Amino acid sequence: MVLTACSPGTILNIATTSNGARVEQDVAYGEGPRRTLDVYAPAGAHAAPVAVFFYGGSWQNGDKKTYQFVGSALAAKGIVTVIPDYRLYPQVHYEGFLDDGAKAVRWARDHARQYGGDPAKLFVVGHSAGAYIAAMLALDKTWLGREGMTPNRDLRGFVGIAGPYDFLPSQDEKIAAIFSTAKTTAQAEPVTFAGRHEPPTLLLHGKSDTTVFPRNSTRLAEKLSAGGNTVDIKLYPGVGHLAIIGAMGSPMRFVAPTLDDTANFVRAHSNRKYTDVSWQVSDAVSLASPAASSSPESSR
Repeated sequence: MVLTACSPGTILNIATTSNGARVEQDVAYGEGPRRTLDVYAPAGAHAAPVAVFFYGGSWQNGDKKTYQFVGSALAAKGIVTVIPDYRLYPQVHYEGFLDDGAKAVRWARDHARQYGGDPAKLFVVGHSAGAYIAAMLALDKTWLGREGMTPNRDLRGFVGIAGPYDFLPSQDEKIAAIFSTAKTTAQAEPVTFAGRHEPPTLLLHGKSDTTVFPRNSTRLAEKLSAGGNTVDIKLYPGVGHLAIIGAMGSPMRFVAPTLDDTANFVRAHSNRKYTDVSWQVSDAVSLASPAASSSPESSR
């Protein structure tokens, strides 16, 4: 995970307070050391929305504890937040982390009430490679279907932050290997599965992201819009791949409104009846200088 390599995640964890949230760590959602999760429950939560957050790391690195600042920030907004670890390459190919992701979402639904959450207000959220996982769970019915769930019935929405959705084939040898088990490259891309009656979607991307190019989000938004779905895309000027998720932490919130946009979307769709659809594109105001980008996390 890029954030771990650069260590700002640790700094943001220290600087971001829990705001009285109940934190439960290393809860098993399946067998094996990578199938555990952390839960961040708002103090006094009752029938609160629930978000399962998947972190990035090229599907090869990552640790849920690096993202404590995300769990704490969302919990402070009244959202029960679940952050799972999942198996990584080379232990598994792409099917493995999608299978783990689906199991974590099923766990979140089944245990939501224990933490003051409402299982009927369930969202999937992800950054970078984690946004890919969230997108596939929301759009390809295969993965949640194996857990007895249906995305457009069981999910209130999907939030993708700087995610790769239309990026294969990849020139990166490791990325290509991760997806080598797919019968076709299209079978492994979220954009392929964007049809009709999909969960409401919010796509956030930095215009200065050179790790995962913003066109990934615009292409997915166009495909969802063509299917008549509710989708909103926000492109933040001067924001790069790391800054957009770092902005969840209190010291970096001036960089981009990632936290507020995510929380507002979750609130808006927690109780909404989906009778109308829309597609909006906006350039979110940013006070940040262009963020430096790291080594590529995925194909562009």
